[in-house]
Amino acid sequence: MGPFPCVLLALCVASARALQLLATDQKTIVIPQGDKVVLSCKFIVGPEDTGTLDIEWSLVAPDTQQADQYIITYTGDKMYSIYEGLKDRVHFVSVEPQNGDASIEIINAKQADSGTYQCKVKKVPGVQSQKTVLTVLVKPAKVNCFIDGPQEIGRDLSLKCQAKEGTAPLTYMWQKLSGSSSPVLQSDATTGILTVKNASQDYSGTYRCLATNRVGNDECLVILNVLPPSNVAGKIAGAIIGTLLGLAVLGLIIFCCCRKQKEKKYEKEVQHEIREDVAPPKSRNSTARSYIGSNHSSLGSLSPSNIEGYSKSPYNKVPSSEEYEHPPSQAPNFVSSKVAGPNLSRMGAIPVMIPAQNKDGSVV
Repeated sequence: MGPFPCVLLALCVASARALQLLATDQKTIVIPQGDKVVLSCKFIVGPEDTGTLDIEWSLVAPDTQQADQYIITYTGDKMYSIYEGLKDRVHFVSVEPQNGDASIEIINAKQADSGTYQCKVKKVPGVQSQKTVLTVLVKPAKVNCFIDGPQEIGRDLSLKCQAKEGTAPLTYMWQKLSGSSSPVLQSDATTGILTVKNASQDYSGTYRCLATNRVGNDECLVILNVLPPSNVAGKIAGAIIGTLLGLAVLGLIIFCCCRKQKEKKYEKEVQHEIREDVAPPKSRNSTARSYIGSNHSSLGSLSPSNIEGYSKSPYNKVPSSEEYEHPPSQAPNFVSSKVAGPNLSRMGAIPVMIPAQNKDGSVV
């Protein structure tokens, strides 16, 4: 045996005694958001590995200028969870990792958890590590289907499909579920647009759009109903006529309201109008009494020197209408007459004592 085979055999024997990590088929893992994933890391310790067992899981920094982020460790028979981004969501699969299973499980995975994870097992003098790439994707969701363009015979239109959620790249596929067979449809798998040229009634039916990415899919439905062209001119004329009729009715209502308001205002003004009262007719009896009363007052002020001129006046006679209708400035002409003393007393005359005078006018 030559020297080279001997050296190779010695290395194989030495490696069998040293720490080893078992190979895994999952170097790259892709999961949907919200699922759980197990990152495998199993090892075998050789008889020469007598040091303390240390297990470290870290998230490798994408930039070599940055340090790796430690996630969870096992050292001195104790476990430590370090990374806040995975706090309460990561743990060792085995409760005794020292027995050869250093795999970890991540629950409720998020898109931010995507990255390269490294498992490092150290038991002096043996040290081994391996990496696993984890990709967390968001499944397509809230897919919306709609029609863009007029659904009329001879016109061009488009059926559009769009997912509001989902990690790119997304693939869209259209399928006709009901209705008659139609010509070959042209659709864009990346934009989700199905183009229909020179539409006919054969295109009418129910269509389904399926949005897909690496972790899932979602779908939506839309109904296409291609009809003959509508009478646009008739619709416009009808709209104009309807508008004019509406304006006419509105104008009539406004006119009636204004007229009613004017009538109410006129009635209110008539009720508050101040009119001049008509003078009442003259009363003959009251005039006659006033005339007699004035004569009595005149007689009551007569003195003996001027009684003599009124003694023959007819006081017991009520004056006629022609006599009391004379103006107050024209006093009636009475005929002087002598009246007896008793008659004067009955008429309300007051007796007055007149002193005697001599011829020269002096009082006796």
